[in-house]
Amino acid sequence: MNVRVCILRIEGTNCEQETYDAFLELGAQPELIHLKELTAKTLFDYQCVMIPGGFSSGDYVRAGAIFAARIKSTLFSALKEYVENGYPVGGICNGFQILVELGLLPRLSDHPEACLATNDSARFECRPTLLKLENHCAFTQKMTIGGIYEIPSAHAEGKFVSPLTDELMENNQVIFRYCNPEGEHAGYPWNPNGSHYNIAGICNEEGNVFGMMPHPERAFYRYQNQDWTRNGNGAHGRLVFESVLEYARRL
Repeated sequence: MNVRVCILRIEGTNCEQETYDAFLELGAQPELIHLKELTAKTLFDYQCVMIPGGFSSGDYVRAGAIFAARIKSTLFSALKEYVENGYPVGGICNGFQILVELGLLPRLSDHPEACLATNDSARFECRPTLLKLENHCAFTQKMTIGGIYEIPSAHAEGKFVSPLTDELMENNQVIFRYCNPEGEHAGYPWNPNGSHYNIAGICNEEGNVFGMMPHPERAFYRYQNQDWTRNGNGAHGRLVFESVLEYARRL
């Protein structure tokens, strides 16, 4: 089955094309959909919703806050039903920030229960990052627990902070954590933002809503890895897209 993927965007989104291309390469049917085009009825025409990276609405107020507010004003009830029916919803970088602002991560809530705060370095961090897979969700089924994956980060507000952090660890909702080449949860620069517990990606309790700060669409091909000619590594981000498509085909 060809999975229809809604790649949701507004002004300021700038990673939608790479996300589109990744799904298209894997045989899915992605569509670039502006928020104004999506309705409660047409939402259910898709088997997956992705919110890509960028700087939606210029990241005014807080990163992702305006995009989230606009979704809440028009689509939140339908999106909540979509999630409760088991459909996968993913957010990458700015998309992760939006899912947190919406109250879809770390759990369904009327108000945000976490935030992606300003990096400890107080600057935009654009660098390769190593991620250790801690638990599975709909977006990581084709990856190995304990495996180390190189996926680049590019953000100024990526420090995950939440009063629920300990609970997330206990509930196996922490999916990726920043690490060094030995797999240890090290500090800067391995953790580019100072995120608590080195958290780089989380999911909801059911595992079908997922957000991560690094950009898997920028690690889709082997040649996008900095050492691909020397060690043959790369294409780690591809596994994220393959995983969610496999999940969506089972719905």
